[in-house]
Amino acid sequence: MLIFSLDTKKCMNALLLHPAFDSFLFIEGDITTFNTFQFNGRLKKDFFSAEEKEALDDREYALWRELREFCLSLIKGKRTPLGFHFVLSMSAPNIARLLEQEHLSFAPVDVQGLYLNFKYDGTKLSCTTGTSMNLFTLDKSLEQAWDKMAQRIFAKYEIPFEVE
Repeated sequence: MLIFSLDTKKCMNALLLHPAFDSFLFIEGDITTFNTFQFNGRLKKDFFSAEEKEALDDREYALWRELREFCLSLIKGKRTPLGFHFVLSMSAPNIARLLEQEHLSFAPVDVQGLYLNFKYDGTKLSCTTGTSMNLFTLDKSLEQAWDKMAQRIFAKYEIPFEVE
């Protein structure tokens, strides 16, 4: 687990205006402006038609790209939000790809999630990485690989950061 202090303007730009994080699952979040808006990213399967359900590929959570513009509509304006918190998780296919690329011994089913927890407190933006496993292990190799991957993601999208 690492905590990153992020350049607020550049990260907000990548997060809300560009597809940088669109392939991530949206787990939960909240935005505080004149009110606090809370979001649960879990998909309500009964809402979808049979064809739409099939297209979801057994996803349990919405993709960030499906909520990004809605979140932007709550945040944009003359005033900055008082705060927000978004929890994003790497998608299952990308978790499998990371395990393979890093030659890690875990199977994709062993990993519940690899998370990016974005938090804006009205003045600064931070991101905390998180790893959740479906089994008990003392092996920190996945956590370390995820921390390095998060740094590569920020570098790829030219988001300046400092590790706290």
